[in-house]
Amino acid sequence: MPPPSSVPTLPTCEDVAAARGNIRGFAERTPLLKLRVDLPGRDVYLKLENLQPLGSFKIRPAINVLKTMDLERLRRGVLTASAGNFGQGLAFAARQIGVPATVVVPDGSAANKAKALAELGAKVIRLPFDEWWTVLTSRRHPGEEGVFIHPVAESAVLAGNATIGAEIIEDLASIDAVVVPFGGGGLACGIGSVMRRLKPGVRMIVAESEAAQPAAAALANGGPVPVPHLQSFVDGMGSTTVLDDMWPLVRDMVDQAACVSFADIAESIRLLAGRHHVIAEAAGAASVAAALAGQAGNGNIVCIVSGGNIDAGKLGAILNGQSPF
Repeated sequence: MPPPSSVPTLPTCEDVAAARGNIRGFAERTPLLKLRVDLPGRDVYLKLENLQPLGSFKIRPAINVLKTMDLERLRRGVLTASAGNFGQGLAFAARQIGVPATVVVPDGSAANKAKALAELGAKVIRLPFDEWWTVLTSRRHPGEEGVFIHPVAESAVLAGNATIGAEIIEDLASIDAVVVPFGGGGLACGIGSVMRRLKPGVRMIVAESEAAQPAAAALANGGPVPVPHLQSFVDGMGSTTVLDDMWPLVRDMVDQAACVSFADIAESIRLLAGRHHVIAEAAGAASVAAALAGQAGNGNIVCIVSGGNIDAGKLGAILNGQSPF
């Protein structure tokens, strides 16, 4: 059965090249840093998307998606549902073209992300997680007229994410696995599309936490199934299920799901800060936690440090060895 029309299209080589041009001057070409930890049989590399303007990879897809749209269509503004990072990227991109942005955030999202959204001029609507999820899946919110830009299930979003994969291949000749935090699957599928085309032997692994494991459940059951979702300091990834729109792509792009504990994520945040002066939010450190735990296997492993927008209080507690969860 063919996928429904709402399933985004995987980016072609031409799409990725166009996206790289679209984001040039807005997004950084982030470095690939080798983790200085002795791990027999494997070398871990960090793709430092936390160094992006606004602190996450989301500026790539946000800029790209608006650059591919007709400006007249956007004159009433844009609307999205986001835990914060995509919302910041979209608010920034909207400001560049002079249109208003509205971002619906879940009530468990980091306070610093909501503050950053307001500073970017976005209208922020905070909802309980279940209501926020309804906005995300229905692509609408009562009373808001802006064009809904999905943070995950948009073809131009995947192309923006795919630019990360293109940079990794240029910087590292031999890659055995890429570990990606799993939020909605857009990052894994964008990067995975590049790996499948140019490095088909690379294992694509998604990192989840004990807060929610929708990808593991979908892969085990052959399709999306509901899973428990716990509110935690891991606010940048995890949901109650894999989106139906994304499942056909996740099924083809993802080889394995790895679950890491809150304690392992916190330890990875401490390691990154203490050894490399890298500030990672919980979702950004989850990929590193999975690699350190051996869940990505051996060889050259690339971990996507997807963002660094962590509340100062939570970061301070973690660095002091305390539990933020």
